Amino acid sequence: MGMMKEFKDFAMKGSLVDIAVAFVMGAAFGKVITAFTEGIVSPLIGLIGGTDLSKNMYVLKEAVMDASGKVVTEAVAIKWGDFITQIINFIIVAFVMFIVIKSINAMKKKEEATPAGPSSTDALLMEIRDALKK
Repeated sequence: MGMMKEFKDFAMKGSLVDIAVAFVMGAAFGKVITAFTEGIVSPLIGLIGGTDLSKNMYVLKEAVMDASGKVVTEAVAIKWGDFITQIINFIIVAFVMFIVIKSINAMKKKEEATPAGPSSTDALLMEIRDALKK
Protein backbone atom coordinates (compact mmCIF):
# COMPACT_ATOMS: atom_id res chain seq x y z
CA MET A 1 0.00 0.00 0.00
CA GLY A 2 2.96 2.33 0.59
CA MET A 3 3.94 2.29 -3.07
CA MET A 4 0.42 3.26 -4.18
CA LYS A 5 0.38 6.21 -1.76
CA GLU A 6 3.81 7.29 -2.94
CA PHE A 7 2.67 7.08 -6.58
CA LYS A 8 -0.49 9.07 -5.78
CA ASP A 9 1.60 11.76 -4.07
CA PHE A 10 3.93 11.86 -7.07
CA ALA A 11 1.09 12.03 -9.61
CA MET A 12 -0.72 14.78 -7.73
CA LYS A 13 2.27 17.11 -7.52
CA GLY A 14 1.49 20.40 -9.22
CA SER A 15 4.47 20.28 -11.56
CA LEU A 16 3.48 16.89 -12.96
CA VAL A 17 -0.06 18.05 -13.63
CA ASP A 18 1.31 21.21 -15.27
CA ILE A 19 3.54 19.10 -17.51
CA ALA A 20 0.60 16.89 -18.50
CA VAL A 21 -1.53 19.91 -19.39
CA ALA A 22 1.35 21.44 -21.35
CA PHE A 23 1.86 18.16 -23.22
CA VAL A 24 -1.79 17.96 -24.28
CA MET A 25 -1.86 21.62 -25.29
CA GLY A 26 1.42 21.22 -27.17
CA ALA A 27 0.05 18.26 -29.13
CA ALA A 28 -3.06 20.22 -30.07
CA PHE A 29 -0.99 23.27 -30.97
CA GLY A 30 1.26 21.09 -33.14
CA LYS A 31 -1.77 19.90 -35.10
CA VAL A 32 -2.92 23.48 -35.62
CA ILE A 33 0.51 24.50 -36.88
CA THR A 34 0.69 21.46 -39.17
CA ALA A 35 -2.71 22.32 -40.64
CA PHE A 36 -1.62 25.94 -41.08
CA THR A 37 1.63 25.00 -42.79
CA GLU A 38 0.19 22.28 -45.02
CA GLY A 39 -3.04 24.09 -45.83
CA ILE A 40 -1.88 27.69 -46.20
CA VAL A 41 1.91 28.15 -46.24
CA SER A 42 2.88 25.22 -48.50
CA PRO A 43 0.34 26.02 -51.24
CA LEU A 44 1.37 29.69 -51.21
CA ILE A 45 5.03 28.76 -51.51
CA GLY A 46 4.00 26.20 -54.13
CA LEU A 47 2.58 29.01 -56.28
CA ILE A 48 6.16 30.09 -56.87
CA GLY A 49 7.29 26.62 -57.93
CA GLY A 50 4.05 25.55 -59.57
CA THR A 51 3.24 22.72 -57.12
CA ASP A 52 2.45 22.25 -53.45
CA LEU A 53 5.74 22.48 -51.54
CA SER A 54 5.11 19.36 -49.49
CA LYS A 55 4.66 17.30 -52.68
CA ASN A 56 8.10 18.15 -54.11
CA MET A 57 10.48 15.21 -54.29
CA TYR A 58 13.44 13.86 -56.17
CA VAL A 59 12.69 10.36 -57.51
CA LEU A 60 15.66 8.01 -57.27
CA LYS A 61 13.88 4.94 -58.63
CA GLU A 62 10.50 4.91 -60.38
CA ALA A 63 7.70 2.64 -59.19
CA VAL A 64 7.41 -0.70 -60.99
CA MET A 65 3.94 -1.68 -62.20
CA ASP A 66 2.65 -4.95 -63.64
CA ALA A 67 0.56 -5.24 -66.81
CA SER A 68 -2.70 -4.54 -64.99
CA GLY A 69 -1.35 -1.29 -63.53
CA LYS A 70 -0.91 -2.61 -60.00
CA VAL A 71 2.19 -1.33 -58.17
CA VAL A 72 4.74 -4.12 -57.70
CA THR A 73 7.51 -1.99 -56.21
CA GLU A 74 7.01 1.46 -54.67
CA ALA A 75 9.01 4.41 -55.96
CA VAL A 76 12.11 5.45 -54.02
CA ALA A 77 12.24 9.21 -53.58
CA ILE A 78 13.82 11.93 -51.49
CA LYS A 79 10.85 13.97 -50.22
CA TRP A 80 12.61 17.28 -49.77
CA GLY A 81 9.39 19.32 -49.95
CA ASP A 82 7.93 17.51 -46.94
CA PHE A 83 11.22 18.06 -45.10
CA ILE A 84 11.07 21.82 -45.78
CA THR A 85 7.43 21.85 -44.62
CA GLN A 86 8.42 20.19 -41.32
CA ILE A 87 11.23 22.73 -40.86
CA ILE A 88 8.68 25.53 -41.32
CA ASN A 89 6.45 23.83 -38.72
CA PHE A 90 9.36 23.68 -36.28
CA ILE A 91 10.30 27.32 -36.81
CA ILE A 92 6.71 28.48 -36.22
CA VAL A 93 6.37 26.39 -33.03
CA ALA A 94 9.78 27.51 -31.76
CA PHE A 95 8.93 31.16 -32.41
CA VAL A 96 5.59 30.93 -30.61
CA MET A 97 7.23 29.17 -27.65
CA PHE A 98 9.88 31.91 -27.55
CA ILE A 99 7.15 34.57 -27.40
CA VAL A 100 5.27 32.67 -24.66
CA ILE A 101 8.42 32.21 -22.52
CA LYS A 102 9.42 35.83 -23.07
CA SER A 103 5.95 36.98 -21.93
CA ILE A 104 6.07 34.76 -18.84
CA ASN A 105 9.52 36.08 -17.92
CA ALA A 106 8.33 39.68 -18.37
CA MET A 107 5.36 39.02 -16.06
CA LYS A 108 7.68 37.47 -13.46
CA LYS A 109 9.98 40.51 -13.60
CA LYS A 110 6.99 42.84 -13.10
CA GLU A 111 5.81 40.73 -10.20
CA GLU A 112 9.27 40.83 -8.59
CA ALA A 113 9.60 44.58 -9.20
CA THR A 114 6.38 45.51 -7.43
CA PRO A 115 7.10 45.66 -3.72
CA ALA A 116 4.76 43.54 -1.69
CA GLY A 117 2.96 45.43 1.05
CA PRO A 118 2.73 44.10 4.57
CA SER A 119 0.55 41.08 5.09
CA SER A 120 -2.84 41.49 6.74
CA THR A 121 -1.39 40.18 10.01
CA ASP A 122 1.48 42.65 9.88
CA ALA A 123 -0.89 45.50 9.06
CA LEU A 124 -3.09 44.57 12.02
CA LEU A 125 -0.08 44.41 14.33
CA MET A 126 1.08 47.83 13.10
CA GLU A 127 -2.37 49.29 13.82
CA ILE A 128 -2.29 47.84 17.34
CA ARG A 129 1.21 49.21 17.87
CA ASP A 130 0.16 52.66 16.68
CA ALA A 131 -2.96 52.58 18.88
CA LEU A 132 -0.85 51.63 21.93
CA LYS A 133 1.53 54.53 21.28
CA LYS A 134 -1.33 57.03 21.62
